[in-house]
Amino acid sequence: MATPRQAPKPNSPDDGADAAVGSAKEFHVDVQGMTCANCSLRVETALKEQSGVGDAAVNLATEQARVNYDPAVTTPQALLAAIEASGYEPVTDTFEVDVTGMTCANCVARVEAALDDADGVVEATVNLATERATVRYLPSATEPRALVRAIEAAGYGVADDGGAPASAADADARRKERRAREGAKLRRDLWLATALTVPVFLLSMVPMMVPPLEMWLMETVGRLPQWLFMFVLATIVQFGPGRRFYTTGWPALRHGSPDMNSLVMLGSSAAYGYSLVATFAPGVLPADTVHVYYEASAAIITLILAGKWLEHLTKGRTSDAIRSLLDLQAPTARIERDGTWIEVPTDEVEPGDVVQVRPGERVPVDGLVLSGGSWVDESMLTGEPNPVAKGEGDEVVGGTVNKTGAFRFRATKVGADTALAQIVRMVEEAQGSKAPIQALADRVVAVFVPVVLAIAAVTFTVWMFVGPEPRLTYALVAATAVLLIACPCAMGLATPVSIMVGSGQGAHMGVLFRKAAALQQLREAEILVFDKTGTLTKGAPELTDVVTTGTWTRAEVLALAGAVERESEHPIARAIEDAATREGVADDALAFDFEALPGFGVRANANGRDVALGAERYMRQLGADPTPLEQRGRALADGGKTPLYLAVDGELAALFAVADPIKEGSKEAIEALHARGVRVAMVTGDNARTAAAIAAELGIDDVRAEVLPGGKVDAVKAFQNGGRTTVAFVGDGINDAPALATADVGVALGTGTDVAIEAADVVLMSGDVRGVPNALALSTATLNNIRQNLFWAFIYNTLLIPVAAGVFYPWLGVLLSPILAAAAMGLSDLFVLGNALRLRGFEPPLRARDGAGGFTGTELAGAAGS
Repeated sequence: MATPRQAPKPNSPDDGADAAVGSAKEFHVDVQGMTCANCSLRVETALKEQSGVGDAAVNLATEQARVNYDPAVTTPQALLAAIEASGYEPVTDTFEVDVTGMTCANCVARVEAALDDADGVVEATVNLATERATVRYLPSATEPRALVRAIEAAGYGVADDGGAPASAADADARRKERRAREGAKLRRDLWLATALTVPVFLLSMVPMMVPPLEMWLMETVGRLPQWLFMFVLATIVQFGPGRRFYTTGWPALRHGSPDMNSLVMLGSSAAYGYSLVATFAPGVLPADTVHVYYEASAAIITLILAGKWLEHLTKGRTSDAIRSLLDLQAPTARIERDGTWIEVPTDEVEPGDVVQVRPGERVPVDGLVLSGGSWVDESMLTGEPNPVAKGEGDEVVGGTVNKTGAFRFRATKVGADTALAQIVRMVEEAQGSKAPIQALADRVVAVFVPVVLAIAAVTFTVWMFVGPEPRLTYALVAATAVLLIACPCAMGLATPVSIMVGSGQGAHMGVLFRKAAALQQLREAEILVFDKTGTLTKGAPELTDVVTTGTWTRAEVLALAGAVERESEHPIARAIEDAATREGVADDALAFDFEALPGFGVRANANGRDVALGAERYMRQLGADPTPLEQRGRALADGGKTPLYLAVDGELAALFAVADPIKEGSKEAIEALHARGVRVAMVTGDNARTAAAIAAELGIDDVRAEVLPGGKVDAVKAFQNGGRTTVAFVGDGINDAPALATADVGVALGTGTDVAIEAADVVLMSGDVRGVPNALALSTATLNNIRQNLFWAFIYNTLLIPVAAGVFYPWLGVLLSPILAAAAMGLSDLFVLGNALRLRGFEPPLRARDGAGGFTGTELAGAAGS
C-alpha cells in the first residue's frame, strides 16, 4: 500500500535504507512473469536503481514487489516503468466512475489531486465534459470503494459506484481470479504440449527398443518422413506452449541477466536447432552426427510445464492462510436504519451503526455490546478454543462466531480498521518481507546463472575436443543437460514459501509475525526479557488472604473493609471491594467521615463502628497492637504480597493480603523456554522483595526491580551487551513500547482488538504468555524448514551439475539425458514447496487440554515440525 510506513527499529537491518528516504511511502504491486530467483532479483535490482528508492524487496512466492520510495523524487508510474523495462508485467487495473458536482477546470484539478494522493493510485484523469474519472490503480494496494471515498472527501459525489466491489476481500478475489487465469492458460499449454510430445517421443524411442519395428518403419515410411512428422509436432510445441520461455528468457539474456526461462530457452533451442539442421541441411554435419532430438526439445518443454503446473497448484496452497482469514468476514450485516432492520454488505456498515447478531452468525465488524448476551467463539482471533461470555459493555470482534444467544452492538471499527483486517495486513506484510537468511540465496543467485552458462560453454568445448564420437552429439547433450539441471527456481522459493506457510500457521495460532525477520530473530534470541505487571501477572491486585482474630469471621471483616474501601480510588481498595462483592458480603451501608492517610491507610465509620485499614505502622499509631498477626504479615510480604491490617473500634480484627496474582500459564511458559535453553529475565518497577518472590516462584534467571518505565530501555540495552547478545522483550505493547522497539525482537501481548501495536515485531493475540514458547517453537520450525530448503537447493545443483556435464562418464559411463535433467529440475521445485507445506502440520508445544483453557505440560517433542 502506498502509505507512510513506521520508522524502522533501531536494530533493524533496514535502518540505512529508510533513513535515506525522507517522507517515505510504500508501494506494493503484483508482478507477473517471474519464474525463478533470477527473475525476482532482476526486478528488485531494477527498482533499487531508481532515484528516490530507499529499499525494494521482491518476493517470488507471493509474486509481489514492495518499494519504499520518496514521492518527492520518483512516482509510482516510474516504478512501474522500471518493472516493465526489466521484462516483467506489473498488475494494474482501471476504474471509471461518474463524478457529480464539478463545474470548472479547478474542480477537475481538485478531484485529480485527491485521487493522485490516494493509496495505490498510479494515474488519474478526470474529464469535465463527460464528468467521468478514469483511474489506473494497483489492486494489491487499494480498491475502487476507497477511491470513491477519496472523491467524496474532496467535496464531490459519485453518480454510481462504477462497479466498486462490495467486499473488502475483493482485492484477494481479483488476485485469485488472475492466478486462476494463469493456471488455466498453463494447463491448456501443458495439455497441448503433452498431446504433441507423446507421439514424437513414441516414434523416436519405441523403434530403438524394438528393432523389427524400426526396420519396418524405415522400409515402409522412410527416415525423412518420420523426421518431418516429428518436426511439425515439435515446432508447434517449441513456439506454441514453449513461446513463454522465449518472451521472457530472450530479453533477460539480452540485458545480461539470464534467468530460468533463458536456460530452458537455450536448452530446448539447442536440441531443436540441431534437429532442424539434421533434417533440412544434413550435409552441414559430420556424417556420423546426423541425428534428431525433437523428442528431447519437446519433452523438455512439456516436463517443465508439468513442473510449473504442479508448482502453481502447490503455491496456491501456501496462501491458504490469507484466504481462510478473509473468508472469516461475514458478507452481510443486519443494521438498524430509521427504526428498521435491514441487511447490507458488511463494507457498508459505518461506525456508530447498531448491529444485530443472532445465534450461529458471524460478528460482521468490531463493536461494543449494547444489549443481550451470548458466548462467542474467538478462536480465529486468539487461537483459544473456548467461547467467551459477552454482555453489555463488552467488546466483540468482526469474524468471531456467536454461539448461543442474540445481542445488539454498536459498531466502532469497520473496514480496514477492524481487528481481522489488521491481522490480514500483518500476515500479508510478513509473507511479503524477506528474512535475513534470504540474503545468502540472493547473493548466490546473482552469479549463479551466468556461471552455469559458462559451465555449459566449457562442457560443450571439452566434449568437442576430447569426447568420443559422435563428439558433436555428446557435446550437445551434455551442455543442454547442464543448462536445464541448474535452474535456480528452488533457490528462489526456498525462503519465501516457508515464510508464507509459517506466518500463516502462526495467524491460526493467534501468533502474528509482523515481518519475516522476526521469524528468524526470535529463534536466535538468547535472552527473553519479560515485563512483570500485566505480562507475567494479571496486572490488577486481588485479595489473596484473610486472617481473622478472636471471634471475627471472614464475612464480617470483609464486609466492613469493603464498606470503607468503597470510598477510596486506590487499586488495592478496588481489590478488597471486589472481593466483598464477589463473596456476597457487601451491603449498602455507607461509610461516613472517610479519611485517607497516604503511606498509612484509610479510616471511616461503617455500620456504626470505627474501622481502620492500613499498614502495620498505622496500627501502632492507632494503638491497635498488630503483634498477634505480625509474623504472618511478614511471611506474606516475603511472598510478594502486600499485608493490610484491619482494626475495629481500636482493636486488631484481621489481616488482609493483596497481590497482583501470577497469570495462569506463566510458570509453564518459563519452564518451556528453559527446556529450549533460553535464559529468562524479568524487568519491573515493583519493589525488590515482590520481584524476587515472583521470580523465585516462576524460576526466572535474572531480575531487574524498581525500574522506572524509561529505565526498561536501559535494562534491555544492558542485556544486549553492546549488540553481542540477541534479546527479545515481552510486554503489553503500550507502556512497554520503548523497550519493545529497542529489543532485537519485540513481542507484545494483544488484547483481542488492539492488534496494531506498532512497536512490536510479534503480537500474541490471546494475551497468554504461553504463546511465547509457541511462537519460539514456530520460529524454530520455520527457520529449520528454510535451512532444509536451501540445503536441498544448493546440494541439488552442486551435485547434479557435474553429473550433467559428464564428469563421471569416463569412469561410470553416466551421462544425464536432457529429458531427465528437465524432470529433475521440476522435482527440485516440488520438493522445496512440499517441504514448506509440512509447516501446516505444526502443533504448538503448549496445547489446550480440557476445554477450560488449560494447557498440557512443556513437552517439546516434535514441536519443531521437522
